[in-house]
Amino acid sequence: MPEFTANQLEAGRKLFASDVAFVKGVVNLEGLPDGDRPEIAFAGRSNVGKSSLINALFNRKQLARASGAPGRTRELNFFTILEDIFVVDLPGYGFARAPKPVVEKWTALTQSYLRGRQNLKRVFLLVDSRRGIVAVDDGVMKALDKSAVVYQIVLTKADKLKKSEQDKVLADTQLKLKKHPAAYPVVLLTSSSKGDGLNVLKAEIAQLLD
Repeated sequence: MPEFTANQLEAGRKLFASDVAFVKGVVNLEGLPDGDRPEIAFAGRSNVGKSSLINALFNRKQLARASGAPGRTRELNFFTILEDIFVVDLPGYGFARAPKPVVEKWTALTQSYLRGRQNLKRVFLLVDSRRGIVAVDDGVMKALDKSAVVYQIVLTKADKLKKSEQDKVLADTQLKLKKHPAAYPVVLLTSSSKGDGLNVLKAEIAQLLD
């Protein structure tokens, strides 16, 4: 895990304590808002805890819609911080309880968005720490490598693991990143329910957008 100064941690805290608002849900490329400000996106396998993490970062219970049913998020959901920064909640990939044509449509939309969004600073790719990087994650990582989209792995649900297990999944994930040229080399370990690692993730984002 990276180390930040007190000032950097405070900058992250202030950023995510700022005014945040839902902008729109996008179902096609024509609906994308103008790329006129810095943007970060959160991606991950269905039911990895993406919406829960976004809510925890902003300390809001229902900012991003969380659900126990995999594949509920079917749009690119845009939020704005102080109207200066876009935060995008991307549809989950992998298993989804939706008709196949619907799944194919939102998967294609996500891929097109990632390839063409010039103001996108980084994708935070969420991976369940209990499973580590699985085949479907690796496939998405290869697609991001090919598109030259910088992404950073964020391990979720770390509270479900013992300290020794956390150390192992961190080391294993770090090793796998060496095969992926677009992967940012620092892996973050978080827990939305316990708040572990959220201050570090906030500081990382604040530094990126500074």
